[in-house]
Amino acid sequence: MCVGIPMQVIEVRPLSALCRRRAGADGVVPPLEEIDTRLLAGVAEGDWLLTFLGAARSPLTATEAAQIDDALSALELVMSGGSVDHLFADLIDREPELPDHLRCSVSSMVKDPA
Repeated sequence: MCVGIPMQVIEVRPLSALCRRRAGADGVVPPLEEIDTRLLAGVAEGDWLLTFLGAARSPLTATEAAQIDDALSALELVMSGGSVDHLFADLIDREPELPDHLRCSVSSMVKDPA
């Protein structure tokens, strides 16, 4: 399984960028990593990127990067037996919603259960 890691661009280079992950729960600031940016256009300092195995695959908003970091933190907590509810505040106490294209399919099935 390949897990995407959000990283922030610290310095732009011709075909790559020096990037850094957010500091961990222990407060340790991770070292800079050189990330291949050839698949993306217009990378700038401060941008957030979703990276896989040393290559940037897509740009992220700061909010998306934080949500992915929270999900990765949740994996670590679950593996150590901890609680993860605080990392999914945007999902707690709300009903899941189907996308429009699936909502229409379900509605037609209920009307005509064939």
